[in-house]
Amino acid sequence: MSLTQQYLFDAYRARRHGEPEPPEPGAGTLGLLRALRERRRFRAVLAGRRLGGAPDRRTP
Repeated sequence: MSLTQQYLFDAYRARRHGEPEPPEPGAGTLGLLRALRERRRFRAVLAGRRLGGAPDRRTP
């Protein structure tokens, strides 16, 4: 069963039982990618690297 078929089945079952429908597949993907990017940038700052990823060569 594909992801789309499973979603449609779950949505149908939820409607029949009067429950809220599940979120659509991929609904939180963009937010997850943003959170991962922010975490990577935060860890780079803690490690003393520039946000571009290259080490800072100005300090000895």
